[in-house]
Amino acid sequence: MTTSESATINIDIWSDVVCPWCYIGKRKFESALANLSDDIVVNVTYRAYQLDPTASPGKTEPVRGVYERKFGGPEQADRIISHVSSVASEAGLDFRMDDAQRANTLLAHRLIWRAGQPDSQPAQSEVKELLLASYFTNGKNIGDPDELATLMETLGASRQDTIQFLESDEGVHEVQGELAGASQLGITAVPTYVVEGQWSIPGAQEAETFERVLRRLAERMQDS
Repeated sequence: MTTSESATINIDIWSDVVCPWCYIGKRKFESALANLSDDIVVNVTYRAYQLDPTASPGKTEPVRGVYERKFGGPEQADRIISHVSSVASEAGLDFRMDDAQRANTLLAHRLIWRAGQPDSQPAQSEVKELLLASYFTNGKNIGDPDELATLMETLGASRQDTIQFLESDEGVHEVQGELAGASQLGITAVPTYVVEGQWSIPGAQEAETFERVLRRLAERMQDS
């Protein structure tokens, strides 16, 4: 229960649904939130960022091939995949990178944006979690409208409604604005946590670090 003396902290999280550290960071951040006292209220809004905005809409590619090009060959890709999968496992996540299919994430970001609108169901955090798990664990094509509609049905959303939304222009301008906003804020890597539009916390920090920062911010806000 909140009181008149509660500290309310607003945090915008810039991230992408094909970013392993964004999923790991989400778990660690949620662990930190679970440890906060009831007098600290944290409002989270997910914002769009694309690791690969040039990815062809409607097409997929095994993520291993993407990593091989990006990091300089099969051995380097194996090392990166092994490392992030190990860190993910420590955070309670089951990464199956050999099944992951890299796709353009614009449609996914539009669904996340839509879920963040007032009175929207399901909640934005649920849609974000669904898309991350679908990509990293279940090998789903998170760039395909039909696949996205099927996934959204698991959260109680109407399949036809999702299809109609994705076929429209709704949310396109707003998501493009979020992408531009990341550039304006100087965000070049994700996840990045922007607190009250002023302070940035970069990367998938440990839960203890997130918790410590949030407590200090709450104390500062309550004293002001």
